[in-house]
Amino acid sequence: MTPSARTLFCPMALLPGGWASDVAIRLDDEGVIARIETGATQAGGERLAGPVVPALANLHSHAFQRAMAGLAETAGSGEDSFWTWRTEMYRTVGRMTPDDIEAIAAKLYVEMLKGGFSRVAEFHYLHHAAGGTPYADPAETSLRILAAARTAGIGLTHLPVFYAHSDFGGAAPGDGQRPFLHDVDGFLALLERLAPATAASGARLGLAVHSLRAATPDEMRAILAHERTGGPIHIHVAEQEREVEACLAWSGRRPVEWLLGEMPVDARWCAIHATHMTPAETEALASSGATAGLCPATEANLGDGIFPATDYRGFGGRFGIGTDSHVATDVAEELRLLEYGQRLRDRRRSRLASGPGASVGRTLLDAALEGGAAATGTAAFGLRPGAPADLVVLDGANPYIATAKGDAILDRWLFALGRESIRDVLVGGRFVVREGRHAADAAVDAAFLKTLRRLAA
Repeated sequence: MTPSARTLFCPMALLPGGWASDVAIRLDDEGVIARIETGATQAGGERLAGPVVPALANLHSHAFQRAMAGLAETAGSGEDSFWTWRTEMYRTVGRMTPDDIEAIAAKLYVEMLKGGFSRVAEFHYLHHAAGGTPYADPAETSLRILAAARTAGIGLTHLPVFYAHSDFGGAAPGDGQRPFLHDVDGFLALLERLAPATAASGARLGLAVHSLRAATPDEMRAILAHERTGGPIHIHVAEQEREVEACLAWSGRRPVEWLLGEMPVDARWCAIHATHMTPAETEALASSGATAGLCPATEANLGDGIFPATDYRGFGGRFGIGTDSHVATDVAEELRLLEYGQRLRDRRRSRLASGPGASVGRTLLDAALEGGAAATGTAAFGLRPGAPADLVVLDGANPYIATAKGDAILDRWLFALGRESIRDVLVGGRFVVREGRHAADAAVDAAFLKTLRRLAA
């Protein structure tokens, strides 16, 4: 069904002020929420099949890495880390074509929708062919990401990534990094090339700097001085302890400390991971207005460490969640692992609840909804007038959901059920997942299978 002006009737819905019964959501002909009425009658509206909650934005994705999920789990010397995992990633990248990139991204985005995400920030650094050979159109792989998002029907915030070096101080890149590389002029030209294409696709355009390892201060300043996207700015920072040590050796400061001291970090910025911070850095990042981009499943998979979420939230910091390397692709697993990491570190329960008597699930969902919106450049979000009708319909026939009330519905979903409790997903008022199925499942799965077979040959 297309997002024409119509009414969705929700037996129960999570509104900004809390749960409400018999909710009529009136949509305009663009799929934007025009009006919400509580205590309404169905009166010709389309009845949704369970409790309705807002869909979330996934604030950090490297789509191509979904193809290698589970393929870097063979033990090496016993000192395996992010750095050894990266070797397998470079091997996979070196074999990918634009067709592969599109097929992998389309499959991933369908999986994200089924997991409760309605928008994704694609941190896209795979720009060139093997060995760094440019495509005839320098935007080729970005255009494939736009096409994949259209196929899936997911909202997209596209973040082309500047990547020029292998380590702090402008070290020369390695061979495995050559498909990622730009100079400043080439990167700014790419942004200009993509501005009309993203607008035509209904996507948002921002930018990313891969990391402090991959760009010099002068390159970062030149990009920030000349970019005109107006969109979000993302950067990996303080993901690994080795990165912190190298940054101290290079600058005398830790990564987050250096970033906040040298760059104009504000609400446009998203600090991806920010795992290794001192208390002073934690407070400073929270006060900057930036969003912390947390990817708990990937951070656990890579052995990166545990983000200081309890302290960061105590300072009023904003966070959202992403799926990064895509060993997980759903809202519930990321939020659950975020909370469980804090519990394992502290050996206590309910670490991120907003206060006594508060639901952990509700606290996490509310926070990730706000942070994801900020990090993807989404001005209006949630179930409120002016926001797109991006909705998750939980399965009202599931006994766990059917017998839960209020915020216990969220706790059942996030901590006990996961994606199996998601029945339908709407993006901009249009059903993209219905009864657990996507209309393009067959074609997307066939293209993805073809790609995996070729990469494995």
